[in-house]
Amino acid sequence: MSTNPFGHEGWTPKRIGSLAGKTYVITGANSGAGFAASGILLAKGARVVMMNRNPDKSAAAIAALKQRFGNNVDVSFVQLDLAVQDSVRKAAAQVLETVPRIDALICNGAIAQVAKQEITPDGVESQLGVNHLGHFLLSGLLFERIEESAGRIVVVGSNAYKMGLKKIQFDDLNFDSNYTAWNAYAQSKLAQMMFAYELQRRIHAGGKQVGVFVCHPGASRTNLLMDTASTFNKILWSLLSRFIAQSAEKGAWPEVMCATESDLETETLYGPTKRVDTVGPVGECALDPVALNTEMASTLWKTSEQKTGFVWRL
Repeated sequence: MSTNPFGHEGWTPKRIGSLAGKTYVITGANSGAGFAASGILLAKGARVVMMNRNPDKSAAAIAALKQRFGNNVDVSFVQLDLAVQDSVRKAAAQVLETVPRIDALICNGAIAQVAKQEITPDGVESQLGVNHLGHFLLSGLLFERIEESAGRIVVVGSNAYKMGLKKIQFDDLNFDSNYTAWNAYAQSKLAQMMFAYELQRRIHAGGKQVGVFVCHPGASRTNLLMDTASTFNKILWSLLSRFIAQSAEKGAWPEVMCATESDLETETLYGPTKRVDTVGPVGECALDPVALNTEMASTLWKTSEQKTGFVWRL
């Protein structure tokens, strides 16, 4: 974009006032951008509920945050495996029982560049299952609580959405005929973003009071690839990231901004704005029209409801 609405420096956490009394639910928060986002929000006085798969890593993350910010910070953990829809339902039920308000659900958790095709217990290609369908279901199950709180849903996308096939492959969602780690990942991130923009449209049509915003972290030094990518891609990224990537904390800024900043725009992508939107000041990024394809989004919505067995009430 030619002009950054947040000025030359772009958006930074310095714009956040007190978040006392507010609650943020974050998936994939025990490392990387999700962990960094948790720290920023806790430092401003918020309550943070981490939704992570691994209890041991979550305990270590919480201990690290308390060591940094003090034992009185309000941070907790709900076990969630986005790849398993029964786990999503169980985790959502626990949140509804224990979390009376949700000012933002930050859909941060993700897997990337899965080297060989993996299918979830629900019969879905793993990246589509975790990155899109898990969050589609979780957002739907928590939607009424978010609406009661006049809250937000933040979808953390990726520039990969416009670098793969640039379509949802409805005739072969699992890439059974020609799986590649990159195309499957790109499809999953496109699906996430199309879902978010379609949700914006449906909320507007239904007069609901929930904000939905989309961001991407740019190129950030996280462990996203370490558990799933091929050995070659792991080594390549570990070398390249030293020179072309920003810190995990800066990678967290767009999602924190989307969770806290007022007067954000719909049908907009927020993230780093320099070096082809990989690093630099956070602001509005160019959005490829494919993400706003309403026909494809409508089909994706119906398919997602079928794959999760969950029908949104909008």
